[in-house]
Amino acid sequence: MGQLTNLYVAVLLSLCWGQWSEPDAERPSCDRCDLRLSCDCSRGGFTRVPAVTGRALTLDLSFNNITAVTNVDLMGHVELRALNLHGNRLAVIHPSAFDSLWSLEELDLSDNQLTALNHDWFGELGALLQLNLLDNPYSCVGSAPVFLGLVRLRRLAFGGSALVEIKRGALSGVMELEELTVHANNLERYESGALAYVWPLGRVSLSLHGPFLRDVALASAVVGDVSYPETAVTLEDLHLIGNESVQPFRAAARRRVRNMAFRNLSVSDEATVNMLMISDGIPFTTFTFDGVTLTGEGRWERASWTDQRSIDEFFIRNAVVLDVFKFVSFLQLGFLLQYPRKLSVINAKVFVVPCATTGLLLNLQYLDLSDNLLTDLTLAETLCHGSGTLKDLRVLNISGNALKSLSTLRRLVAKLYKLTHLDISRNRYSSMPDSCSWPSTLRHLNISGAKLTTITPCLPTTLEVLDLSSNDLKGFTVALPVLRELHLSGNKFLRLPAGSLFPNLQTLSAQSNTLNMFGHSDLQSYRRLQSLQAGRNKFVCSCGFVAFLRSSIEGDGVVRLTDGEESYICDSPLYLQGEPVGRVRLSVVVCHRVLFVSVSCGVALLVGILVSVLLWRLHALWYLRMTWAWLRAKHSSRRRRQLRDVAGSEALLSFDAFVSYSEKDAGWVETFLVPELEEPRETDEDYVNHRTTRPLTLCLHKRDFLPGHWILDNIMSAMERSRRTVFVLSENFVQSDWCRYELDFSHFWLFDGDAGEEPAILILLEPLSKDDIPNRFCKLRKLMSSTTYLEWPQEEEGKPEFWKRLRHALTREDDD
Repeated sequence: MGQLTNLYVAVLLSLCWGQWSEPDAERPSCDRCDLRLSCDCSRGGFTRVPAVTGRALTLDLSFNNITAVTNVDLMGHVELRALNLHGNRLAVIHPSAFDSLWSLEELDLSDNQLTALNHDWFGELGALLQLNLLDNPYSCVGSAPVFLGLVRLRRLAFGGSALVEIKRGALSGVMELEELTVHANNLERYESGALAYVWPLGRVSLSLHGPFLRDVALASAVVGDVSYPETAVTLEDLHLIGNESVQPFRAAARRRVRNMAFRNLSVSDEATVNMLMISDGIPFTTFTFDGVTLTGEGRWERASWTDQRSIDEFFIRNAVVLDVFKFVSFLQLGFLLQYPRKLSVINAKVFVVPCATTGLLLNLQYLDLSDNLLTDLTLAETLCHGSGTLKDLRVLNISGNALKSLSTLRRLVAKLYKLTHLDISRNRYSSMPDSCSWPSTLRHLNISGAKLTTITPCLPTTLEVLDLSSNDLKGFTVALPVLRELHLSGNKFLRLPAGSLFPNLQTLSAQSNTLNMFGHSDLQSYRRLQSLQAGRNKFVCSCGFVAFLRSSIEGDGVVRLTDGEESYICDSPLYLQGEPVGRVRLSVVVCHRVLFVSVSCGVALLVGILVSVLLWRLHALWYLRMTWAWLRAKHSSRRRRQLRDVAGSEALLSFDAFVSYSEKDAGWVETFLVPELEEPRETDEDYVNHRTTRPLTLCLHKRDFLPGHWILDNIMSAMERSRRTVFVLSENFVQSDWCRYELDFSHFWLFDGDAGEEPAILILLEPLSKDDIPNRFCKLRKLMSSTTYLEWPQEEEGKPEFWKRLRHALTREDDD
């Protein structure tokens, strides 16, 4: 019923292709692409293929709700190398949906709702190397040459719970394969030779649970068609009980297959014996059991006469013995154990291997007992208490057990005189003895994933590869002269160890430590270092470190960083936290602070000089000085102003005029001006009118300024107590510094607006144009242009008129 529903949906959607031919403006988009142009749009809830950049190299759309791929969804992705549509609800694919994917090498359409395979999908995918069609509800493969034209295809996976028939043309067009996976647990019909025409064939994985139980002939035909001496055959999901269930295995034996593997296997004693009998004299070299359940008691002695001398390797992982207390000793399996050179028993809850059993492993060179339950005590029994029983052993892997003592371990392996590789990682070592005796042949040592806090000279000096990752180490001070690879990731190193300890080191891994930075100087001591992995640390992104790292990432450095620039992330300063070091661009201010400050100070000094010159030329300093003086003087005179407002202006006026003049013109002032204005005189006009001219009181700085007072206060006081201000202008006045200063302040006072309403009285002792007045006295210059001034006459006859006009100007208010 489910297949009919899917078929109905497919037909219905096929009638609507015309509506899908145009791009949809409401099409969703996905922008989760990294620097390598790999776009991860998985688990995004998309119901159709989202729009992504046309430059994408890989596109992961797995675990969405996409039901169809139209002819425009992937248009333009000519550079795409990998497309993953696994785990959607894909029921319909347009015949030309993949036509523009000329560069596609990997395509995953597994776990969808495709009810039939269409050869048009793959017509333009000439570069395709890997195709996964597993777990779709199609029931037949081979009715049409689906894979025709995929001449470069090397990995193919098809089948599922709905597959019931494989026809002869199933693999037409496929020339050779490195890997073929077929899930056909419910297979009912198989045309002989359907899978037999692909050669060479590297690896084959077959899931034939149903045929092995129901139709031995069908299972034998399938297994026989893919069995070649060079092909590694893997049979999955099998439950072997009696003699009949192992007959398909005979088909592989007849083809003299060398490598046989079983995954997810349940096997009885009878089936095991029958398999051993079938393999009698057959040149099997490798037996692999991954996920095996032994339902019997290990009574296989009936097959002890069989010849298994060709077996070179036993690989057993995830093994379970249902009734371990009834299982017989492996001593009865000596006929199996005396030949293999490689033995792996992984994650099988092994807590001990009796020394007698170990003694049967006469040719053993490789022993892997990782992820079991060995302790220091049971390991001593397994290795026969260091007696050197395994005299040819070269590789020993006892990682992932419950070992605690390195002293015990080094004693047990001391007589393994051919041992070159020792893996004791993921155990419970917390300390290391000060000195140890190791086999002189030991070259590779892995003590990662322990709890070591310090390193001692216990390490063998013959090591070429040492892995100390995922410990609690903070330093490394042991010299290893022939070491080529050192792995220190996942520790607490603050800096890289000294390179002088490792004169031949070529590869160094120090990821996920507490390194802040490193640079060229840190790596100079490593004479032969070629590859460095130091990402995922807490880097301080200083200028030197950023520059060094960018040059190393770009390949310009002495050492090549092989873990990718995305692993190097800034931890500080705070504004760069989380930023990839390769993207950081630090400013000149940050990177060359001393130079920047020096240049800035130099520029500031130069600008200061230029500004000072400009201000001097524009008399800005004068304006500032006068403003300051004005504010200070004005503040000091505030009280006098308040008194004047209370008493009245006339009450505080002591002088008729304040006279500002040059010291060089003092003779004229004292000889002519003072006598003429301050002494009582009677003119002809006064005589006629029977009146006497009132003498005037003048304020002169030489005579009337109070000694000990600030000059500006004296000027301010004099101007406030005078009705008028008289400027005696001359060439001497303009050139005199003291007079100019007095004039400057007087200018500020007179023309501020608050100083009073009366304009100044200008007396020119000698011809003087306004151009002779400094430019900074703009209001004074303007006053000379707009106000009539008095000129001192050089002829005697003009002087009476001069005095008359001056006196009139000074007493104009009285006349009024």
